Amino acid sequence: MCGIVGAIAQRPVTEILLEGLSRLEYRGYDSAGLAIINADQHLQRERAVGKVVALKNKLKSKPLIGLLGIAHTRWATHGKPAERNAHPHVSNNRIAVVHNGIIENYEVLREELKAEGYQFESDTDTEVIVHLIEKAESQGMNLLEAVMSIKTRLRGAYALGVISNDEPDHLIIARHGSPLVIGLGLGENFIGSDIQALLPVTNRFIYLENGDTAQISRYEIALYDVTGESVERDIVQSNASMGSCELGEYRHFMHKEIFEQPQAIQATLDGRLEADAFVNCISGTTANGQTAQQVLKEVDEIQIIACGTSYHAGLIARYWIESMTDVPCNVEVASEYRYRRQPPKKNLLVITLSQSGETADTLAALEKVKQTGCLATLSICNVPESSLTRESDFTLMTLAGAEIGVASTKAFTTQLVALQILLGLLMQAKQADQAKIEHLITGLKQLPLLVEQVLDRDTAIETMAEDFIDKNNALFLGRGEQYPVAMEGALKLKEISYIHAEAYPAGELKHGPLALVDNEMPIITVAPNTVLLEKLKSNLEEVRSRGGVLYIFADKAAKIAKQDNIHIIEMPAIPESIAAIVYSVPLQLLSYYTAVFKGTDVDKPRNLAKSVTVE
Repeated sequence: MCGIVGAIAQRPVTEILLEGLSRLEYRGYDSAGLAIINADQHLQRERAVGKVVALKNKLKSKPLIGLLGIAHTRWATHGKPAERNAHPHVSNNRIAVVHNGIIENYEVLREELKAEGYQFESDTDTEVIVHLIEKAESQGMNLLEAVMSIKTRLRGAYALGVISNDEPDHLIIARHGSPLVIGLGLGENFIGSDIQALLPVTNRFIYLENGDTAQISRYEIALYDVTGESVERDIVQSNASMGSCELGEYRHFMHKEIFEQPQAIQATLDGRLEADAFVNCISGTTANGQTAQQVLKEVDEIQIIACGTSYHAGLIARYWIESMTDVPCNVEVASEYRYRRQPPKKNLLVITLSQSGETADTLAALEKVKQTGCLATLSICNVPESSLTRESDFTLMTLAGAEIGVASTKAFTTQLVALQILLGLLMQAKQADQAKIEHLITGLKQLPLLVEQVLDRDTAIETMAEDFIDKNNALFLGRGEQYPVAMEGALKLKEISYIHAEAYPAGELKHGPLALVDNEMPIITVAPNTVLLEKLKSNLEEVRSRGGVLYIFADKAAKIAKQDNIHIIEMPAIPESIAAIVYSVPLQLLSYYTAVFKGTDVDKPRNLAKSVTVE
């Protein structure tokens, strides 16, 4: 979950590396560092604890100048945040390594290397890699050969960037499990764990496949596959914008991304809806050549696999799929699914959800599915050319644009839009009632405008958030598909404000959670005008009669009266088919403003990283 940047150029690379690190800081911000080969072919390194700005400040008084360098921003997995644990790690003052991932057998390797006289300065798993490379190189291998030779010793996941003062014209990289991309320039080349890091210098990229190794010079890229054979990979030209990494008028990326949702939703809908039909926008075929339309006709069960916010999107989709079709749908957390025995199912469609497409547990679950067997696999993802999209039979892209804030917002709502599009295509394949299909389309066409109307309540929600400044706990309630909406609201609040928050189906209050209700426990609920509204009102009365304080986002037709202990934000009339999407937005704003009032780091909450590429 760390960020890697590297460059080899005819100009000094330090500023390129620092800019890249700043753009990758959402991936890790415990510490940062860089290493360069200077004009005298000496390896120089600087590291700092904390955010990238701390490293920049150190380099002001001690600049490092070179044409070849690697850099890293860290999210700690082995060893606490400390300068000795920061990357790059160095062996014998001549080889430096940056690493994203986890080496599972590092303890055995560490003891082996210690017995051979290697001294360890850090508590990390990464340091074994650099010593293994140094050992191989000292036995007569060049740097590429050394990296390729030690890969067989490593168990786990890794993306590596390696430089040596013996080879000042080469940057060596390797990938197994963790993402890595090459950026192509004119007389200069770059590496990054995310294209966002490299957009200021290029828009042409090569995505490494699992097991790839590469030797990069200023004018040449030599790529080798998992067997060591020379290969070529496609060059992809990205349309991503650098502007997505700029705050503009906003104080935080999360706030910006919340307000970008109408545009992101519209982008995800564009070209995919007709007046009375969903347009097929699923790309790919199965190994035997089946199209998505053919597969959807055959599907008799769906399995959704995801983590975190994407898991909540899957839970909402289960309500939609099972209410609108006869296809049963199961949803499971990827980190559990990958370790649980699954019997093969002939006509099972497996859907994986991930914003980044690099979530380690989701990728591992997908690999397990492919070994067990199913009808087809489909990924819903926000990043083209990600590992998830490359490994799946089919892909359905969201078009949220880059999301920088760790707490997902627009990626979540566009996932829900994509899942509704998938639902529509499934209904068409199963020849469902045409009126129901057109009802879905009508709701989706209203969605961007309705989200804008909810965003107009920004000031009222900010005022409501002031009540949460001194709170340490909160309960979120919902019924039906609004229960996973409540789960997502609770996750957002705990992620960025550090308030302990839980979500419950409102009907479960009397089975335990009512014991927690008092005037210090805020109860947040969403109350759209659905068939479950009257049931929900009864549950809220259970809270009110016990002295609980309610914060309700309610349809204006719900007729819930404001009282001293009932605070209401009135919502517009929203079609039931899209209510789960729209009601997620005010919960995002409530969490955002609560975090702002509490003074936390909204975009980079403690202990978390954006793209979870380790188990």
